[in-house]
Amino acid sequence: MPMPTPVHACLSSNTTIILAENAALSLRNGKTVAIEASVAPMRNHHGEVIGAVMVCLDVSHARRLALQLSHQASHDALTTLYNRSAFENQLKHLLGEMTDTVSHALLYVDLDQFKIVNDTCGHTAGDELLRQLAQILQECVRRSDILARLGGDEFGILLMNCDLPYALDVAEKIRCAVKEFRFAWLESVFEIGASIGVVEINADNANPASIMSLADLACYAAKDGGRNRVHLYEKTDDGLLQRHGEMHWTTIITQALELNHFILFCQPICHVAHVATAVSHWEILVRMKTGDGQIILPGQFIAAAERYNKMHSIDRWVIYNTFAAIAQGCFPVMPHGQRSFAINLSGATLGDATILQFIQEVGNQFSIDYHEICFEITETVAIVNLSKATAFIKALKMLGCRFSLDDFGSGLSSFGYLKNLPVDFIKIDGGFVKDMVSDPIDCAMVEAINQIGHVMHIQTIAEWVENEATLVLLRRVGVDFAQGYHLGKPSPVVLDSEVAIKQFGIPMPGF
Repeated sequence: MPMPTPVHACLSSNTTIILAENAALSLRNGKTVAIEASVAPMRNHHGEVIGAVMVCLDVSHARRLALQLSHQASHDALTTLYNRSAFENQLKHLLGEMTDTVSHALLYVDLDQFKIVNDTCGHTAGDELLRQLAQILQECVRRSDILARLGGDEFGILLMNCDLPYALDVAEKIRCAVKEFRFAWLESVFEIGASIGVVEINADNANPASIMSLADLACYAAKDGGRNRVHLYEKTDDGLLQRHGEMHWTTIITQALELNHFILFCQPICHVAHVATAVSHWEILVRMKTGDGQIILPGQFIAAAERYNKMHSIDRWVIYNTFAAIAQGCFPVMPHGQRSFAINLSGATLGDATILQFIQEVGNQFSIDYHEICFEITETVAIVNLSKATAFIKALKMLGCRFSLDDFGSGLSSFGYLKNLPVDFIKIDGGFVKDMVSDPIDCAMVEAINQIGHVMHIQTIAEWVENEATLVLLRRVGVDFAQGYHLGKPSPVVLDSEVAIKQFGIPMPGF
């Protein structure tokens, strides 16, 4: 039965009819005109309906403009694919209709050599490469699948109503197609690769943010495994789960640096022979505070900071704020050369070509006595970067700084490397110290390290001193300094960064 016309609907209901927003008028010449229309009843002077009047407004231009704006809001201008926002909306819609009987898959594609093309030939070449690769990806998937450019050189693909073997076949097909593709620009020809992460979508995995995150992680694992490969995320993939946690921490670390949510702590280092005297040596430690005031220990975020290149920023934050705390008078004042502050440095900072300039600039701004500053690196970092470590130590010692080698004894060739490093202190690995009272081998190791250190005119510091018996034995052995909970737990350094900035007029740099 045919639907009633708007005029018939108006006359039968005796009311005004407004046509739907997407109404269109078909002309005799075959063209279609977008319209906004309404039909109202016509009445005589007795109020009787005698007909109807239909008013149509041509809104073709406005409709085209609205469609254009809608397309621009949901599509990438360069490749004409869906953009990230639209892709995530499609994913949410898909998950909203999930049942136990269907499954889908998400592919996260990252180009391996895009940066080389962009840096070598410029952004115009990079844009053309992305356009051509978008076409290749479209040829590898079905019309029903959803393909998007997520940003930069990253693409996302939603494979609809498919099992996992099919998804892996498509991922491999894409990898091979990209690998076989050659991008020619002017006189150069480039070979491109694709690292692809695959995540299965089913009723047990229906959180859009989690799916995107896991697909990104699987893609990272493909890159980490050698690039130009496909990696499937599985719940048993412990390495990916660990990396998932680390990537979560990178966001928190970045925010903590931006919002100044790190805190300095200090732990006393005491003379073994004169424990009762006033503390004049401290190790500077870092903690992170959450929005609700909880304190997070470094063991929870340092691994992520090291993996994702955040340690050099944390080290700079610690250096700046330690110097500010010293200048602000947060520590007892003592005669020249009688106090020291040990600041830990990471391997990333050791390889930072600008860190020496940073230390000197901030130190000079805060009028720091460099003889009071002692930088620490672990034995492992020093051995791995022996030539850099040696040059770095010498450069800092020229300023007047001292140097300490942390966790000494943990390496297999500790003594062989020690004579090549111009350090002032060695910190005996706490693994030997904590049980030296009951373990004769540990005690012998502590004695050996202490004796060799003294022969080389290097002072020794024992870590992890947790009881009086250990302290007494260290005194008998002749170790110079001790550090541990028995002598003092880490405590916060009371520093007001805003006051320091106002007092010295030195703005905190971006980290």
